[in-house]
Amino acid sequence: MIYFILIVGSIYGVFGQQNPEANMNISQIISYWGYPDEEYNIVTEDGYVLGLYRIPYGKINSSSSARRLVVYLQHGLLTSATTWVSNLPNNSLGFILADAGYDVWMGNSRGSTWSRKHVHLKADSQEFWAFSFDEMAKYDLPASIDFIVKQTGQKEIFYIGHSQGTTIAFIAFSTIPKIAEKIKVFFALAPVYSVKHTKCPLIKMAYKLKSIIKAFSGNKDFLPKTSFNNFIGSKFCSLHSFDKICLHALFMMFGYDRENLNMSRLDIYFSHNPSGTSVQNMVHWSQLLDSTDLKAFDWGSPQLNLVHFNQTTSPVYNIANMNVPTATWNGERDLLADPEDVKILQSKITNLIYHKTISYYNHIDFLFGLDVYHQVYHEIIDIIQDNL
Repeated sequence: MIYFILIVGSIYGVFGQQNPEANMNISQIISYWGYPDEEYNIVTEDGYVLGLYRIPYGKINSSSSARRLVVYLQHGLLTSATTWVSNLPNNSLGFILADAGYDVWMGNSRGSTWSRKHVHLKADSQEFWAFSFDEMAKYDLPASIDFIVKQTGQKEIFYIGHSQGTTIAFIAFSTIPKIAEKIKVFFALAPVYSVKHTKCPLIKMAYKLKSIIKAFSGNKDFLPKTSFNNFIGSKFCSLHSFDKICLHALFMMFGYDRENLNMSRLDIYFSHNPSGTSVQNMVHWSQLLDSTDLKAFDWGSPQLNLVHFNQTTSPVYNIANMNVPTATWNGERDLLADPEDVKILQSKITNLIYHKTISYYNHIDFLFGLDVYHQVYHEIIDIIQDNL
């Protein structure tokens, strides 16, 4: 039926003009805008194959031989590295940093669109999906950062994370000193430490319906990028008559800020997102609803926790152990990174060098906001230049 609608719609011009990036992969998007791109597949210690993307230099001051500071970008929950290049070049952080003279790398967490392979396990097996953000912090970040440091020969890099990309950094930088030593400054956009006060319906739904979700998904992947959501995003969300429905779905999850979103890019946002994660990861997030602490995954029984952690309860991550200079930005309309939870987080960061709250920002304004360069990105570049 989907293919029939596509054919008929194309013949009669029902779907209107679409952005070509809606049907591209990350490398194609980068090349489409005239930037150099490199793609790597790296393997984690536990065998997951992660897609790692690089924009080595920009179109401005584009000498490929110049030594450039490395900036690493890590996406959030249910997204992928595509988010850093989804807008026009003057509004996408990946392109902005490349044009500002930096060597830009973009990682992908296991289970997302560009990281769904393993050296031994099949992606349709339960064993493949037996992970949460614990493993992303323990294995994915170290593998990505170590590879970049080795590839570029630079001992320190700048790290920018959004949402879950900040969570796994808080864990990795507080528990793995050799990784923390390689981070010059940590920039946290819409940081998530606890979700006790979250108003995000997706997290709350995962808590209330976890048994149903497990049954329907086979306890495997959750909201992956599929041909169906690509069809919905690239075809329907490009139509004026449907864009309000798409917009409402977006804001219901992350908070409202219609005036700050480029409506002409909705088809790109929806065709590439959600990008998938594991059911176990969503259950892990739902386990934190009753706590103001960031805890490891609770395996469901004292016996299993004893096997995994050598204690009967899941341990708390003490991010006060993280000494990396950290700058944070949050929005007062953010449904996922609630301002009350961000206050809790701030009290635990021992080396907070900068913080800014933006009154009208929601969770995705830090990625797609029309004024995000003026509100956030130029400040990131200023802080990088102050820490050379």
